[in-house]
Amino acid sequence: MRVLVVGSGGREHALVWAIAASPLVDRLYCAPGNAGIAEEAECVAIAADDSAGLVDFCRRARIDFVVVGPEQPLVAGLVDALEAAGIPAFGPSAAAAALEASKGFAKDLCTAAGIPTAAYGRFRDAAAAKAFIAARGVPIVVKADGLAAGKGVTVACDRETAFRAVDQALIERRFGPAGAEIIVEEYLAGREASFFALVDGAHALPLATARDYKRLGDGDSGPNTGGMGALSPAPGLEEAQQEEIMARIIRPAVQAMRAQGRPFRGVLYAGLMLTEAGPRLLEFNVRFGDPEAQVLVVRLMSDLLPALLAARDGVLADFDLRWRAEAAVCVVLAARGYPEAPQRGGEIRGLERIDDAAVKVFHAGTRRAADGRLLAAGGRVLAVTATGADVAAARRRAYEAVARIDWPDGFCRRDIAL
Repeated sequence: MRVLVVGSGGREHALVWAIAASPLVDRLYCAPGNAGIAEEAECVAIAADDSAGLVDFCRRARIDFVVVGPEQPLVAGLVDALEAAGIPAFGPSAAAAALEASKGFAKDLCTAAGIPTAAYGRFRDAAAAKAFIAARGVPIVVKADGLAAGKGVTVACDRETAFRAVDQALIERRFGPAGAEIIVEEYLAGREASFFALVDGAHALPLATARDYKRLGDGDSGPNTGGMGALSPAPGLEEAQQEEIMARIIRPAVQAMRAQGRPFRGVLYAGLMLTEAGPRLLEFNVRFGDPEAQVLVVRLMSDLLPALLAARDGVLADFDLRWRAEAAVCVVLAARGYPEAPQRGGEIRGLERIDDAAVKVFHAGTRRAADGRLLAAGGRVLAVTATGADVAAARRRAYEAVARIDWPDGFCRRDIAL
């Protein structure tokens, strides 16, 4: 097969790395890719949101299958455009991607389908949102309704912070159209977890569990980010709870989407809070997580590509995947100034000094200079991922690898998987 992966981040590098190992693949491309992806696939200079350009390339290169990584092109209808052109693609339609494109849509679907989630209100008026906050009290959570690159969520421990988040979205328009409506919801206490399932429109196949670390600093301090690290399996998420998540959250969502005439095909990512009352949904995403994808692919024993094909083709009912017993930990190296104003262009050295076979460095935001130097080209730049007999061993390996990287402009959290 001739396969194209769409995207340029750490998630896409992880997908490329896994798909490149498939004996089904004759030629592997990535658009637009990055410096690390270029070592494992042929990168083509087409933006992930250039639907017409991607369709044209797929026709010229005789692409058999496309795997779309980021949420933005999914929400914009890239899969619809590819399928309309007769090019099979993995990922939801634009109609199904509404589960991530609008948190309000997802919350309303939860209410209709009886999916356990936090109590909430939807607001376009700042005064009404503030009245809701005053009535419910703090802590409370304020979210931009649309896509905000993981930065549209404020967990407010006091009223002033909550009101400020409302003003930033609805009055200052910090998130543009994505913040034209906000969700104000109950604060849930517990432990976060990420749960993934491949979905073929009717059936769902659970993947391994993971947990990501969204806050910028140690001890879960600072603003929300796209993710500063991850581990798999998620601690505290036992087999019985996983089946409860499938029965109460994943399958009802799949059935509800099908009943609405927008069947979901792709990977359904449930961000969860494991509360004393059981798992509660925080939000749905419609793609692999980043950096959760990195810890998932290094634990996957099975060939990923047939599973993605089965989801697209509607034949997941009798499909299965095998997973390694080892734990995996990912530590993200980000550019100083991230998430607001990351410093770009700094040279990264020392990757060749990482000689542990249990460590894989996925590139999330890198490029090659004309002279071959590796340069930072994004906010989250590298995802150092390691496996081990247990979480402690994987964590040790990951941080030992981080210590070998020479990048003065970079930083990471020091408490991932601690």
